[in-house]
Amino acid sequence: MELRQLEYFLAVAEEQNFTRAAERVHISQSGVSAQIRQLEHDVGSPLFDRSGRVVTLTTAGKALLDHARDAVAAVAAGRQAVDEVGGLLRGSIVVGMPAACTVTGLFDALSTFHRAHPQVEISLLEDTSDRHLDGVRAGTTDLALVGVPGPPPPDLDALVVVSERLAAVFPVDHPFAGQDRLTLADLTGTPVICMPAGTGIRTVFDRCCAAAGLTPTIAFQASAPATVADLAFRGLGVAVLSESMAAEHEGRLATALITDAVAPALLALVWKPGSNPARRQLVDHARRIFHS
Repeated sequence: MELRQLEYFLAVAEEQNFTRAAERVHISQSGVSAQIRQLEHDVGSPLFDRSGRVVTLTTAGKALLDHARDAVAAVAAGRQAVDEVGGLLRGSIVVGMPAACTVTGLFDALSTFHRAHPQVEISLLEDTSDRHLDGVRAGTTDLALVGVPGPPPPDLDALVVVSERLAAVFPVDHPFAGQDRLTLADLTGTPVICMPAGTGIRTVFDRCCAAAGLTPTIAFQASAPATVADLAFRGLGVAVLSESMAAEHEGRLATALITDAVAPALLALVWKPGSNPARRQLVDHARRIFHS
């Protein structure tokens, strides 16, 4: 049983005429008849009643009809999927990422995607999470890695890649040295160094402080986590970062978990629902990298 035989079978069944079926599939009537006879031989039963003016399905033909349609449709869907991937060679994709932030997993996903589809033009945009979310919703950004305070926005598809707590980072000779846990209230009496408004970490910090009725003193703001840590290293205040960001400076700076900042800081890939072959392929690469 071959695909072309099933295609010819469907043409005859729907046209109820061998001549019209042959015209539909663009081969001779004798070619269609020969392939149908071969199909009938393969299945071991006549599929058409040819005795009348109109060709009709036999009981066996009716039993085969839905399965033939499913098989032809499945092959067509497979071809379409391959065609979409082939179309990526002339495509482009815009990816948003946190400003001045090194996210190794995203870079690895971009690398494997580029090797698989070298003709896709990839544009990277650095900005705050709020602006990336606006760009994704507007359709100007195809996919963005953003920090979000709590669950990702329900109107967007998302892949959460990191979920972690906030940490305070300070010099090893700071008065907090030796403490591995602090509270938000502890930070209200000291200058705080934080990322700017619109970033996921800053939003989590601001919301936790507001919920506790606290107003911290933001002494410095910087978009790059390394800069935030460097300012803390120079004694200009206590930095607020995520646990993994803080861990990058272990030994150089001391770190304490902020115990009552219970809302996690999430890092997630977000995209607008809908069909986009390039984006779908990049998300697949990201899933394999981040969840490996």
